[in-house]
Amino acid sequence: MAMVGLFWIAEGDVYVGAKPSGLARGVRLTPEGVIALGDGQSRLYLWEDVHALTVADVPVKSFRRQVGAVTGMALSTVINLAAPEGGPADEAPPLMTVYVESGDGKDELQTFTAAAVGYTQAEVGLSRALLTRLTEGAATMATTLTAMSEWGRAREGGSPRRAEREALLREWLA
Repeated sequence: MAMVGLFWIAEGDVYVGAKPSGLARGVRLTPEGVIALGDGQSRLYLWEDVHALTVADVPVKSFRRQVGAVTGMALSTVINLAAPEGGPADEAPPLMTVYVESGDGKDELQTFTAAAVGYTQAEVGLSRALLTRLTEGAATMATTLTAMSEWGRAREGGSPRRAEREALLREWLA
């Protein structure tokens, strides 16, 4: 499993944001279409009906966000050490909103972010461009999703570093 931009790629499956588990909300991209997963948003949007695919509420990496994440982890550790049986539950990651525009209108889907401290501006911009590219036609979508899936199946060892992630996004946009 690896994160590349706003995408989580797990054994050939491509998600916008984190891969959901259980009833958690998420968005999966397949050759058939966009699949809304989770409690209250289960639906398939066929690519032929999708006119636009955009994402909002994306946490952007900043020094302040990084300091907050480190501070939050330290505080959580102290609380768990002091009261392991009664400490507060871990907070869920931030939610992003994925907008799917089709002939039926514009639907809002929720997905959790996969980046602990946010995404770089470059990754956000490249990922948004890639989402737009996926709606440009069947051949473009199939080629792009196939490249992403094949990379995910061949990938071992977690998420690549920032420069490699950005290079992959540029390659998939080409």
